[in-house]
Amino acid sequence: MGRKRDKKLEEWIVIPPGETIKENLEYLGMTQAEFAQRMGLSEKTVSEIINGIAPITYETALKLENVIGASAEFWMNLEANYQLAKARIAEKQKLKDEEKVLNQIPYNEMSKYRWVPETKNKEERIKNLRNFFGVSSLNFIPQTLEVCFRKANNEKTSCYALAAWIRKAEIEAYKIETKPFDKEKIYQFIPVIKELTKHTWEEIYPKLINICSECGIALVTLPHLKGTYVNGATKWLKKDKVLLALSYRYKFADVYWFSFFHELGHILKHGRKEVFIEGDDEISKNELEEEADNFAANTLIPYKDYKKFITENKFFTKDNIIAFANSLNIHPCIVVGRLMHDKLISYSDFNELRPRINFKS
Repeated sequence: MGRKRDKKLEEWIVIPPGETIKENLEYLGMTQAEFAQRMGLSEKTVSEIINGIAPITYETALKLENVIGASAEFWMNLEANYQLAKARIAEKQKLKDEEKVLNQIPYNEMSKYRWVPETKNKEERIKNLRNFFGVSSLNFIPQTLEVCFRKANNEKTSCYALAAWIRKAEIEAYKIETKPFDKEKIYQFIPVIKELTKHTWEEIYPKLINICSECGIALVTLPHLKGTYVNGATKWLKKDKVLLALSYRYKFADVYWFSFFHELGHILKHGRKEVFIEGDDEISKNELEEEADNFAANTLIPYKDYKKFITENKFFTKDNIIAFANSLNIHPCIVVGRLMHDKLISYSDFNELRPRINFKS
């Protein structure tokens, strides 16, 4: 027998195949010393096999077949069951050890979005998360998504929630078929993408995905996870395919479009080894982030045009904002968002020009 179950303790009790050898030796009236001689093994090796320290090898199984009489397959099955029982116990302990990590991952929120199966069982949750993250242990998440733990350098940001968000973006991106990355094609499509800002989410999102795919970009938009403070991210999945991920964190269309062009700035201007994560003040800014901000702002609204607009208008009105937006072939919300960011109007002004996106539709 390889294992028994104690119904009271509900724990696996591992019994080495050596116990079966020992029982047979007693039945045959054979000492371990004699048995060692018949097997052509040292007494030390025999002792280790009987006590479960040394395994039964194929060669040993064939010898046992001759000396004791049961088939080699019988002995190998005993050994296999013994090793499997030990592995199950070790696995159970690993699951217990991983509960600390489990408690830091927003499983309920992830299951609400159907990223992982719904369950309250801790072991099932750990196994589901291993599959989700593609790791043999949740303890390996920091190594596989190291950037999330490096970027999330403050108490408010949840490293594991951020890692889960990035991982889900990767999973969805791999499902999207893209053509090889083409920087020049992206620049050619920028006027087309800017024009898309004038239309509703339902109209433009499939088109935007297709445009990105044509350029080698896998565009993914995901629900926001609490504690991530993330608006968007970029990550190169391979040499000719890049992930551009955006979140539902803010519903205003101008925020979505700024985040899109911010991440596009990283793709066009920065290296392929770095993973970029954008998220307000909660995720540290640096020169590359500022450069991406400037790219987004000045691509959506060219600096010279913007400077002229704010200089010529002492007061901003709904009419002059709309007229300026029309001259640039963009939605007025883009202009409102820029003025708000630059503190030229308050965040309560012209919100009627800022449509909200219904991401679930």
